Amino acid sequence: MAGIGFALRKLMRHNDYLGIVRAYSYAGIIGAGPWVVSILGVIFLGFLSANHVFPPRLISEFQTSVTYLIATSLIFCGIWQLAFTRYVADRIFDREHDRVLPNLNGLLVVAMGSAFALAAFATLFLFSGTGLVYRLLMTALFSLLTGIWVVAVMLTGLKHYRAIVASFVIAYGATLGMGLMMRPYGLVGLLFAFLLGQCLLFAGLLASVYRDYPSPNFLAFDFLRPGRMYPSLLACGFFYNAAIWADKFVFWFTPDTSQPVIGPLRASAIYDLPIFLAYLAIIPGMAVFLMRVETDFVDYYDRFYEGVREGTSLSYIRNMRNGMVTSAKTGIFDIIKLQSLTTILAFVVGPAVLRALGISLLYVPLFKIDVVGASLQVALMGILNIFFYLDRRARVVGLTATFLVLNLGLSILSTHLGLYFYGYGFSLSLLISVLLGLVWLDRDMEAVEYQTFMLQPWTH
Repeated sequence: MAGIGFALRKLMRHNDYLGIVRAYSYAGIIGAGPWVVSILGVIFLGFLSANHVFPPRLISEFQTSVTYLIATSLIFCGIWQLAFTRYVADRIFDREHDRVLPNLNGLLVVAMGSAFALAAFATLFLFSGTGLVYRLLMTALFSLLTGIWVVAVMLTGLKHYRAIVASFVIAYGATLGMGLMMRPYGLVGLLFAFLLGQCLLFAGLLASVYRDYPSPNFLAFDFLRPGRMYPSLLACGFFYNAAIWADKFVFWFTPDTSQPVIGPLRASAIYDLPIFLAYLAIIPGMAVFLMRVETDFVDYYDRFYEGVREGTSLSYIRNMRNGMVTSAKTGIFDIIKLQSLTTILAFVVGPAVLRALGISLLYVPLFKIDVVGASLQVALMGILNIFFYLDRRARVVGLTATFLVLNLGLSILSTHLGLYFYGYGFSLSLLISVLLGLVWLDRDMEAVEYQTFMLQPWTH
């Protein structure tokens, strides 16, 4: 758990401005690097192919296809991600390291096999107007992305951040290079290049697991045994991923805000670009989130629970508890303060950025409210992470379900209210979820000693 914390503390050891800048830059790259690389990789590939792929609509078809693949595969594998990561953490805590690799392979068989069957069924009946090669590529990519998200989230839970970032950079760099070579083959060529890049990414992520968790066994399904995975984590993994994409699907499938692209896939020109640009504004918050949680909070957290397990003095346990509570609250509010400043900066420079990118200034109001929503999402991530450390799974289920229901309902309402209300469903749902999370977090932090000592299944 402390691997990334050690690296960050090492960078800050000299306690000077350069060390602080290096530490926060490192945290920002690690925290936001993979999704920034993936988004920019797909965007740049489309941009560089604009004058070489005919007709031009094929670029839009490629980017829309990839967006749907990422969204649906994340939602589909969200059921497994958190629950299996917890299973792996439990096996490591019990010193059963040899169970990690065979059970990961077992999950990949189950998840990727079911993903392939689902994608094959969907492309057969929903994409009948498209070519056979396109449907085969979509099926293969959906299955492969499902496997990638499973391994990536597991490695994230095990703090293998640098391996993840390196794999994403290499894979999407290769995707961009191969995509440029495959441009003459149009949509199929771009998708094939994307498939090759994802194969490279999957291999890189798996290599980290094979290197760090060798095992004499290759395949096991122990994780499917009753009691091995928590239903609450199955639920919140699905709820969170579905909630993130709920507003996008609403705008994609509302006739007044979207247009057909390829097969049943639709895109929303008015909504997609502002929301994706807004997500770039959360990089500072991600850096603070990683710094605060993985250094100060984790340090006190480890000492508190180590003191409980080893039976140290009550005064020591209380001091560690107070430090843990203070660091958690400070971390959350530091995220909020920094993202508030980032939001103000985005409001000021946003129009100039949109103008430089050749985007109409009519997008400015939507961009601003999306920046607010994206910033609130970082705060929600920080709150959820603290709840995960405290093993308050019911809280996480409640928050993610609230976010999903509100984002879906309020986004639908915003499409009926008209143009000036677009984006408010996303931001308002996150605001309510963050406020609710802060109330619950305050209560749980005050009662952390009681929950630790009195609600555990102690054995003699």
